[in-house]
Amino acid sequence: MTERQTEVGAIPEGWIIVNLEEITTKIGDGIHATPNYSNNGEYYFINGNNIRDGRIIITEETKNVDISEFKRYRKDLGESTVLLSINGTIGNLALYRGEPVILGKSVAYLNIRDQIEKTYLHHALQTDLVANQFNDGITGTTINNLGLGTIRNTQIALPPLPEQRAIATALSDADGLIGALDALIEKKRAIKQAAMQQLLTGKKRLPGFEGEWETKRLGDILTFLPTANNPRADLTDDGDIQYIHYGDVHAQTKSILDCNVCALPFIDRRKVGSATYLEDGDLIMVDASEDLEGTGKSVEIQGISGRNVIAGLHTISCRGNSNQWAKGFKAYLQFTPAFKSALTRIATGISVYAISKKQIAEIELALPSVPEQEAIVSILSDMDAEIAALERRREKAKQIKQGMMQQLLTGRVRLVEPPEAAA
Repeated sequence: MTERQTEVGAIPEGWIIVNLEEITTKIGDGIHATPNYSNNGEYYFINGNNIRDGRIIITEETKNVDISEFKRYRKDLGESTVLLSINGTIGNLALYRGEPVILGKSVAYLNIRDQIEKTYLHHALQTDLVANQFNDGITGTTINNLGLGTIRNTQIALPPLPEQRAIATALSDADGLIGALDALIEKKRAIKQAAMQQLLTGKKRLPGFEGEWETKRLGDILTFLPTANNPRADLTDDGDIQYIHYGDVHAQTKSILDCNVCALPFIDRRKVGSATYLEDGDLIMVDASEDLEGTGKSVEIQGISGRNVIAGLHTISCRGNSNQWAKGFKAYLQFTPAFKSALTRIATGISVYAISKKQIAEIELALPSVPEQEAIVSILSDMDAEIAALERRREKAKQIKQGMMQQLLTGRVRLVEPPEAAA
């Protein structure tokens, strides 16, 4: 393959280096004003946090506006438009597909000229070449900001249109696989959520189990353990005691925290006071959260063997009576509707919601027998394992796509035969 050197590195013969301004009809940003919101509006006011994974994400927090505000503030968006987050998180992208939206000031829009393949540009904007230029142009101290001037002057490598289309098709196929896995994962999560609603309330009983569940006071079947109270500033990268900070619990996507695979920080033994060393099966619950949903989020500990691990700041540490709890069942306590309802009732605070050991101890729940707990854990664990396997497949697919981008968007691998070869 014949290459030629440019100011941004080597590119194949036949490719050119262009500024984004040269291949767009307009580069602009969203409105620098706050529209009038309407709960019944059919349009959405979006910002940079709505832009990710190649699409516009509408959530429950997204504000609605009515048609008058949409007509007042709408931008000239169309089939050739790419959206880019430019404030806070820089560089998230979406292909505009006609969604009924007003753009906020943290979103830029790029209207692409007809002779440019929009999907190719969407992928080209994710390369290291572009990221480095964006990073050089970021301004702001507390919040990052990317100016329109930087965007206009950003350079990309551009192959001829047939090659743009071939690259776009290959990478879109990879996106299709990732999207299909995303959809399947969400479907499996929904199935698991429905199963938990049935199994953790006794609405559905597994074969071989019948009879009423026994109502128990949590303080009678859980022992609350002393915890430490250290900020992150006390934590280190090595030592002989590992430390579970409430932020580590909030960050967990799974209800089991396996110390064999989770990289926990360390703390000096002299700083932890009388905190109890944890054992497999102990439950660590956060005692404070900025929202009710996060209040009482918890993880059940596994993989302790050979380690000294303690629970720390803003956590409640519980050890279950062995004849009352099956291994792994406490991890699902947070998903039990009656428990969640109790947490909502007892949580106090305005900007931060808090719960206490004493309040947790007073909660009464109807719980299945240990054998039925074991059966429920087996079902839900199998579902968790299936979801985890799909998540690994998705991560592998993303890695493969990333490798494809590195090869195709630099011209190291050609999908269209170069002119000199064709000759």
